[in-house]
Amino acid sequence: MKTEASIVTDRLLVREMTLEDAEVLYRYWSDDEVTKHMNISSFTHVDQAKEMIQLLLDLGKEGKAYRYSIVVKETNQVIGTCGFNYIDREDNRAEIGFDLGRPFWKKGYAREGLEALVRYGFDVHKLNRIEAKVEPENVNSKKLLSKLAFVDEGILREYQKSKGSYVDLHIFSLLKKEYLEQK
Repeated sequence: MKTEASIVTDRLLVREMTLEDAEVLYRYWSDDEVTKHMNISSFTHVDQAKEMIQLLLDLGKEGKAYRYSIVVKETNQVIGTCGFNYIDREDNRAEIGFDLGRPFWKKGYAREGLEALVRYGFDVHKLNRIEAKVEPENVNSKKLLSKLAFVDEGILREYQKSKGSYVDLHIFSLLKKEYLEQK
């Protein structure tokens, strides 16, 4: 997979994350409501955002994961991130994740960005399966994935340690053949 992406939708540009995004992403990642269902604690200093971005850029260079900034084309404002949390090249599958700053919730940006990311994964990177893991309480993300034709395959019990406790995760997936059927 390439480390850079330039995915364009009607309203959004999904592009490679940069260290210049740290200030705005820090604002989102320090919001307890935004990080509530993420496996990170809310940030308390902008340097944490810089470190996270650098880690994600390094993972991209290694071909292990790719995270992109979501930008509103009209205003050039970074509103969140999305990407492939891990990539399994042997089996042509990847896990996606996303987050948006709270002012941008309920405006259709997450759906628009994820639709583009899914298309990018299947069409450009020839994935066969795209997965998403979601905490059971994260109702909005589960609804969004269902709207995008992801199938809820069940619960992975105490699958991940998050904020000091083990949490269950719903696993969702979309297969390339299912994606092609809905085109």
